[in-house]
Amino acid sequence: MDIFEYTRQKTLKKESPLAVRMRPATLEEFEGQEHIIGKDKLLYRAIKADKLGSIIFYGPPGTGKTTLAKIIANTTKSEFVQLNATTSGKKDIIEVIEEAKTRLGMNYKKTILFIDEIHRFNKAQQDSLLPYVEDGTIILIGATTENPYFEVNKALISRSRIFELKPLSKDNIKNIILKALKDKEKGLGSYNAEITKEALEFLADVADGDARAAINAIELGVLTTSPDEDGKIHITLKVAEECIQKRAINYDKDGDNHYDIISAFIKSMRGSDPDAAVYYLARMIYAGEDPRFIARRMVICAAEDVGNADPNALQVAVSAAHAVDFIGMPEARIILSQAAIYIACAPKSNSAYKAIDLALEDVKNIKISGVPSHLKDTHYYGAANLGHGQGYKYAHDYPNNYVEQQYLPDELVGRTYYKPTENGYELNIKNIQNKIKNKN
Repeated sequence: MDIFEYTRQKTLKKESPLAVRMRPATLEEFEGQEHIIGKDKLLYRAIKADKLGSIIFYGPPGTGKTTLAKIIANTTKSEFVQLNATTSGKKDIIEVIEEAKTRLGMNYKKTILFIDEIHRFNKAQQDSLLPYVEDGTIILIGATTENPYFEVNKALISRSRIFELKPLSKDNIKNIILKALKDKEKGLGSYNAEITKEALEFLADVADGDARAAINAIELGVLTTSPDEDGKIHITLKVAEECIQKRAINYDKDGDNHYDIISAFIKSMRGSDPDAAVYYLARMIYAGEDPRFIARRMVICAAEDVGNADPNALQVAVSAAHAVDFIGMPEARIILSQAAIYIACAPKSNSAYKAIDLALEDVKNIKISGVPSHLKDTHYYGAANLGHGQGYKYAHDYPNNYVEQQYLPDELVGRTYYKPTENGYELNIKNIQNKIKNKN
């Protein structure tokens, strides 16, 4: 390290953002994630014993993925090398691997390669790591906000242990804020700042499990607030509200959180809870989700979960999809809300959904000799000579426009695919079916 690099690092250590300065250096200082680094947990024991295999940390921003990697760097006897997938390429990977080979051959020293935002590496870049993870040349630590099962090479996944980090609790966030305010060496302790209970609760809530968001807010509050007459800086609720103008919603349109929210939206409509449906709808709209995607999902829900219990639900959903495309945002939010509420409040039946899947199973698994002869088309040349259509009974020639005859293929006689419920309009369908059959 030359004098310029030494000076740069010393300056950064002093002038870095508070979130960087307050990063824990040991497991004992780490806040939250007890489910993976509690003292009886595998990861805690592996870090303490310096016996790590390749691992991938997965979780929302601000939950401690990079911090855990830094703690490992501080405790391991192996060489610790860090790359960021947003700024590094295959050339950087090759250089690290060549150095790791040399280090292992000359000094018997292992190399831990930490790749932040590993999901941003393309398939070829990830593939280049695989042989060296497999033969032990490097121990890989990846960090990602994306579901690794979607974004990381399956071969790398199979050779790594996945640890999911959860959003921090409000108590975790409160402890982190208070530590930052009291710490005179790395934190804001020299500013003589205090925070009110209301402000602390507010920041812990709106941080939405993201420690970095909370620390950035408290740093901004302290650095921009003048001391009162008592010489102290008071972080009040008003100051806290100014520091975070907008609630940090965890929603990534390309990640698994996207699927979690749309799943909750659909299940809320299916479960007939209009309030929950509107909440998840609002969350998607707030995060900038494509309204056409939301509308398409509602069309599916209307057919799958409401079905013939209220045939109007599908019409409402399809109309909403067309209207959203025609109107656009922000007014489309009203259309989406109306449709979501209608679907949520409608009577439910998945009989049509079950019917088609049962029929598809029979099509797939049962060999059918053919359509019954009396149902075959009679219009093409020679059909009559083959006996096609003979014995067919025209329903409109019989009372109530109904007549008993075989419609299913011989192999499926007696099969029932559509079983209407007694919910909503399907009760009418069921009654009409019974009435017609009883009269005949």
